[in-house]
Amino acid sequence: MFSTEPVLSLDHADIYQGSKLILGDVSFQINKGDFAYLIGRTGSGKTSLLKTLYADLWLQSGKGFVAGYPLEKLKPRDVPFLRRKIGIVFQDFQLFSDRTVEENLRFVLKATGWSSKAEMNNRIADVLMQVGLGTAQKKMPHQLSGGEQQRVVVARAMLNEPQMLIADEPTGNLDPAVSDQIMKVFQAINNAGTAVLMATHNYELLNKYPARVLRCQDGQVIELGG
Repeated sequence: MFSTEPVLSLDHADIYQGSKLILGDVSFQINKGDFAYLIGRTGSGKTSLLKTLYADLWLQSGKGFVAGYPLEKLKPRDVPFLRRKIGIVFQDFQLFSDRTVEENLRFVLKATGWSSKAEMNNRIADVLMQVGLGTAQKKMPHQLSGGEQQRVVVARAMLNEPQMLIADEPTGNLDPAVSDQIMKVFQAINNAGTAVLMATHNYELLNKYPARVLRCQDGQVIELGG
């Protein structure tokens, strides 16, 4: 089914951390297949905004819509279903160090309701191919480089074929050459139709891989050049 509604829209949303207003009156949308950067100084509200999108922080006023779910009306029981429709990539890899790559990915599939072993194996093979790690199934995280570990994290985020990937500083711990490789993975995923919203402070990426830019500044989110 082709849907024209945005994958993400915020309409006069106020982003709070506890009782502190972090960003006020935020309005923007991201459509299927969009790629957008989220930039801003440390402490400008990028992470709070992302956390609101995947319901780690509640939207207290205004409207928000992510992958078909209204954030302002979200019930706690809906949160896992919302998170299945968006993939989340963090800067720290959060892989289980005592399990192979394959076991890390299978854990997520089981946790999100998959039961067929054959289907799980196929999906794991698919996402690892997608990120260029087709032969890494049996490796332990410590046998992988930082860039390879980050690819596994991207693969993990793609397991449930999300409509959108939210990435919080995904290249923050990686050197420039590896950052380039990770960006190419994100671009390939984006070209296949998945929207990407990436928080970054790496301005070289913005020049090298131009896309929409949203900036958190002075308690607001503004679109640059838009």
